[in-house]
Amino acid sequence: MTTTTANANVARARTGGPEDDGPKIVEHVMGWVLVVVLAMLVTRAGLL
Repeated sequence: MTTTTANANVARARTGGPEDDGPKIVEHVMGWVLVVVLAMLVTRAGLL
C-alpha cells in the first residue's frame, strides 16, 4: 500500500458530524421535535 492509498483511505473513513453538514440550529430543532413526538406517542399509548 502506498502513502497515497493510505491517505485516501483515511480521508474516506471520516463519518462526518454536526460540524460538517448544515446549521446546528436545524439539528437542535429536529432533536426537540423528536423528543416531543416520542413523548406524545408514549402518553397516547398509555405507557406513562
